[in-house]
Formats: sequence, structure tokens, C-alpha cells
Amino acid sequence: MTITGLTGAVVLGATIGILGRLLVPGRPGMPLWLLMAAGVVAAFAGTGLAHVFGLGEGGWSPWETALQIGLAVVGVYLVAACWPKRTGPRP
Repeated sequence: MTITGLTGAVVLGATIGILGRLLVPGRPGMPLWLLMAAGVVAAFAGTGLAHVFGLGEGGWSPWETALQIGLAVVGVYLVAACWPKRTGPRP
């Protein structure tokens, strides 16, 4: 993977993390960097699963994108469930 491909994957992963957050009900108090990290991990995992199952061969695939978004929703939900809730006023 080239540096351009890796940069594109990180940007796409951050976007997928934000999409995943929009699909999770409620308002988790997790920071934006953690949300984007969950999206990047989900994007790489979705791409890997698509290639394992032969769904992402040669260019853009709607199945690969669906896997990425689905994993982002699950990842954001799990991180939000495990992230400690804030109490008291923000500084």
C-alpha cells in the first residue's frame, strides 16, 4: 500500500467512524479522536473481511463499504459502552 492509499484509508476511516456515530442511538461522551480511531479500525477490518470473502475484488465495492459502515457502528457502540461517562461540569 502506498502512502497515498494509506492516507486515503485513514481519511475514509475517520469519515466512516463519524457515519457509525450517526447510526448509534444516544449521545456517547467519547472524544472525537476515539470516534475516528474506531472508524479507521473498522475501515481496515471491513476491507480485510471483504477480501477474505471475495467481495472487494478490483476497485470500489458496495459490499465492502457496507461491511465498513456496519463494523463502524458496532465499534462505536462498543467503545461508547466501555468509555467512562463524565460527571460534573466540563472545564
